[in-house]
Amino acid sequence: MVTKKYDEIFSRVVKSKQIHESVLFIQNTNGDFSYKNEYGGKSIDSPLLMASITKLFTTTCILQLVEIGKLSLDDKVISFFDNGKLSGLHLYKGQDYTEKLTIAHLLFQTSGLPDVSEEGKNNLRKRVLREDMSVMFDELVELTKEMKPHFAPNTLNRSHYADINFDILGRIIESVTNSPLEDVFTTFIFEPLGLEKTYLPIDEDDFIPTIYFKNNAISRPNYIKSCRASGGAITTAREMMVFIKAFFGGELFDKEVFHQLENYRKLQITFFPIQYGGGYMRILLGGFSMFFMGKGELIGHSGSTGSFAFYYPEKDLFFVGDVNQTANPATAIRVAIRLAVSSK
Repeated sequence: MVTKKYDEIFSRVVKSKQIHESVLFIQNTNGDFSYKNEYGGKSIDSPLLMASITKLFTTTCILQLVEIGKLSLDDKVISFFDNGKLSGLHLYKGQDYTEKLTIAHLLFQTSGLPDVSEEGKNNLRKRVLREDMSVMFDELVELTKEMKPHFAPNTLNRSHYADINFDILGRIIESVTNSPLEDVFTTFIFEPLGLEKTYLPIDEDDFIPTIYFKNNAISRPNYIKSCRASGGAITTAREMMVFIKAFFGGELFDKEVFHQLENYRKLQITFFPIQYGGGYMRILLGGFSMFFMGKGELIGHSGSTGSFAFYYPEKDLFFVGDVNQTANPATAIRVAIRLAVSSK
């Protein structure tokens, strides 16, 4: 019965005129239940852009570095940068909070920093839809300095989703390990898990899938290679399943650390009903604020191009997949919620 419900949900998704390819893969922890569905030539072994699910890789590296004593979540961010590169990054109501920013503020999205990817009349998203472009880290920092933060760090019981938080974390990882991020991902994640088709693209020979904006297939390799720690990784649904199981299963870092990461706060209204914890999203199911009534929660991450990787502890199920539609990234969230609610 439950697989029939999954069939119906997937069928409704791919009937949309804006969905040109899609893949869905579901398993429980030990793999004795497994379901997949594919559309438009996309299989569970086809390359897909992880987009912001890449943040789970970055989170993994931060947590491993904390575990081996190379980092603390209380470390000040500026201590990892030279020459005042971040000076004036967080000016809020006449006060400079830059020196007070910690790794925890970035990981929990509680820095209050603005998101240059989505905010402003000529944000990066709008620019990238017009043309492919590379955006260097220094440019991201300068663009962020030109915008107003939303609140002082770790105040108002709020979080504000901003890619710059994880872009900075990526640079901190490189500083601490003295290695490029792609090598750290390989050493900390890809090799231990045997992920052979997952990578962070760095040169012209690395394949980067096209993404859809409405009915247009667009190629943005330069921009995707710029995202790195916040959204640049490539994988397959099969390997994303391996990773998300390892992330929540304690294979990559001490599972007890989740007790420290479960300080969830609401994101800005455009992300409703998503909350953010320490490096990952949470969606509470049920309640008056939800259109879909269910039990428990979804934890994991989604991406702006329609990718998703969530764990549903209530039924011990993992949902991964991609709808590949950047014009409506909320589709991936709705799919994950419907899958969870139908899993009875």
